[in-house]
Formats: sequence, C-alpha cells, structure tokens
Amino acid sequence: MKLFIVLCSLCLCCLSVRADGKSGKRSPPPAPVKAAFVIDAKTGRVLYAYNEDVRTQPASLTKMMTLLLTFRALRQGKISLNSRLKISHNAAKQLPCKLGIKAGETITVRNAILALVTKSANDIAVALGEFIGGCENTFVYMMNKEARRLGMTSTVFMNPSGWKNVRQLSTARDLSKLARTLMREYPEYYRFFATKQFVYNRMVMRNHNKLVGPMEKGIVVDGIKTGYVTASGYNLAASAKQKGNRLIAIVLGGETAKKRDEKVGKLLYAGFDELQKIQLAENVKQRKRKKRSSKKLVAM
Repeated sequence: MKLFIVLCSLCLCCLSVRADGKSGKRSPPPAPVKAAFVIDAKTGRVLYAYNEDVRTQPASLTKMMTLLLTFRALRQGKISLNSRLKISHNAAKQLPCKLGIKAGETITVRNAILALVTKSANDIAVALGEFIGGCENTFVYMMNKEARRLGMTSTVFMNPSGWKNVRQLSTARDLSKLARTLMREYPEYYRFFATKQFVYNRMVMRNHNKLVGPMEKGIVVDGIKTGYVTASGYNLAASAKQKGNRLIAIVLGGETAKKRDEKVGKLLYAGFDELQKIQLAENVKQRKRKKRSSKKLVAM
C-alpha cells in the first residue's frame, strides 16, 4: 500500500508545466477516472490535464450553472434571498436527490440555494429554474446562452438539475471555467458553497462534498459541487486555497465517491506544490531582470 501511494505521488509530480501555463507531459491520475483538470484560479494557468476535453454527463455539477444564474438574478435585484418560490407539479415530481416539498408549497431563495449546495436537491433546482426563467425550457436556454458566453464550447445543458440525459454533456475544462466564474464574478454568494450542513424542517442535510474544510499543509477546501449519474461516475468540482493561492480541481468519472475525493485531494496537494515551484522560478527570473536593468542604468 505504501509503495502504491508513493507511486501515485510520483505520477502526479512528474507532470511538467511550461512557463506559459500549458501542460507538458500528461500522466494518468492516481487511479482510473474519465478526466482530471487542475488550474490556478487567479491566472487560469493549467497545472494538470488529463482527458480535459472528453465529453461526459456533468450530473449535478450542472447545478453550478443553475446557481450562477440565480446569483445573477440576485445581483440584478430581480429576486432576493427572502423571495419565495412556489414548487410546481413539474418540480415536485423530480426524482431523488430531492428535498421533497409538495407542489404548491414555497421555499425561500436562500434555502433553495442551500438545498442545492448540500442536498443537491433536483426538485429545488427545477423550481429555481422555473422561478427565474418563467419555465424550465426558458431557463435551460439561459443556461446554454451563458455557457457560450463563458467559452464552454463543448457543453450542452438539457435541464437545471443534471438529471441523466445523454444529450447533456460537458468537459473538465468547461466545468473549470464555470467554477472559476462563480468565485470571481459572485464572491458574495460563492460563500454558500462552504456550507457543511443545512437544516430544513428539522431535517439535517450534510454537504455531499466531504472535502469541504481544512486539509494538511494549510489547504482549505471551500467548495464547490459534487455530482453522480451512472453514465458519468462520480464527479467533483473542488476549489481550495493555501497561502494566498487558490486552485480549482475537476475530476470526472470516479469509481466511488471516496475514491473520487481521494483523487481530488492528491491533485490539490500536487497542484499547490507545483504552483509554488512555478512562482519561485518566476520570482527568481524577475529579480535577475531587475538586477540586469540596474546594471544598465549604472553603466549609462
């Protein structure tokens, strides 16, 4: 087992990254997955890439787009966190995971957001889409329009929840763009993704993202979304910060939720180590340039 862990670590660390941020050697991740992608959230620099453009069903990672459009409506003042949305028959009939609110009942936007972040409630995702778009189909159109704006060229959305649909597809690269936009454009609402549990009608719903919280080496995971359908396997978009740096890691197609989480954790550790090496090398180059410039000034 120890030998396996060492080999996994070497596999991650052997990836070379050029100064322009493009990936060099592409080694497979520590265990079978469909795709893996790690970027520096600040610059967009690619730190790790494996099958990043292979299309698969995003499952509940779709809810990141549903929440992005919700955050936009909040920012624009079209709705508020205290606005109440009514559960339609269409929303109520969605299959689990779900909050289970009956048709005709209402829920606040704040609680709807928390239900998506923690429980990954399909019924509430559809209800939010209907509330913001007027109907589910219009909202799906809005989702795809926003995907085009973000440059998610390989992504097609068919519903707000991520429920299985062979035509609903995305890639690790595209999903990293979506996650990055959420934290950069809506920082005041991104904090919802760090919620560890949500209590509603005396029911305690724990966040499906078990990585949320502190890791070793001063790394803190504060989002962002899990997903699963049979066709895709276990998916996770995660974001973590360490000493002023922030990474986004996407893993698609894990065999189990536990194995998926382990892969993401290893990618984050390796990614932060790689980013620090790059930053150190860039600082050394910058000091050398300044030194040469100073010498030229003295010579003049």
